[in-house]
Amino acid sequence: CTAIFTRMATKDLHKPISILFCNLAFSDLFTSFSGFWISMLFITNPDITIFGSKDMLAPYALYTMSILSTIYNLVSIGIERYLAVAESMRTRFRVARNHSIVAVLINWLLAFFLGCLPLMGWNCLRMEKNLSVLYSPFCVDYLIFIAIPNVVVAFIIPLFTYLRIIIILRKRKLKMKACGQATGTYKSAEIQVARTSIFIWLLALISYAPFFAGVIFDATNHQCHTDLYPGVYIFRNCTAMLITMNCLGNPIIYTLKAKTLGAKLKALKCLSTNRVRACTI
Repeated sequence: CTAIFTRMATKDLHKPISILFCNLAFSDLFTSFSGFWISMLFITNPDITIFGSKDMLAPYALYTMSILSTIYNLVSIGIERYLAVAESMRTRFRVARNHSIVAVLINWLLAFFLGCLPLMGWNCLRMEKNLSVLYSPFCVDYLIFIAIPNVVVAFIIPLFTYLRIIIILRKRKLKMKACGQATGTYKSAEIQVARTSIFIWLLALISYAPFFAGVIFDATNHQCHTDLYPGVYIFRNCTAMLITMNCLGNPIIYTLKAKTLGAKLKALKCLSTNRVRACTI
């Protein structure tokens, strides 16, 4: 919420990348909210989260939609950063604010459509065949359909974009070095991009790999719910906690770590204090 407020309240941060950052914060907020909803259902009625119920369709659909939106936003940020670096020496194409808005709309439409498929009928409420053990009443084929392509997208595209950025910066640094020019800026940019990409990869790996492993287990498992209790459901709760930790880590990596945003946050605090003093006088 702090990241969203600061981004929206500061006019000079209304850049294409800032729109993606703010939308990523909204996606993380929805993920945390839907996770809290599922937690309350687990506290009040644990059986429906284990054996499945119609009441679990809406929170699981919102949870899926928000996670997919977060993944698509992370991919969009990587693509935007690549275009900003690769096209910085050209005037033919520049990433504009309208491009970021269109990307945000496409991300939400795609996430909404895929996340709401169980609400449209792709669920296993009336059939016990192909029923997910961890995420009842979702079907196993739906989880595979959602998990495998999006895991590939979430890992392959950011890997390509950030590696390309590092390669481009290194080539430009070597060209400037050959011409006898200072290369300190490119060296620091290369180190910063490499460090940030490592953090992104580690955070995504820690957050989503256990969930993907749970989906694979769901597809290969042939045991009943009662035979797997409580170990498998403890693992499911741990995967949900890791996804929530991803929502906490994204603002730190993408937003709160930025020096400009931190300065603006302090400026907003000082501005509000000055307004209070002025009103008192």
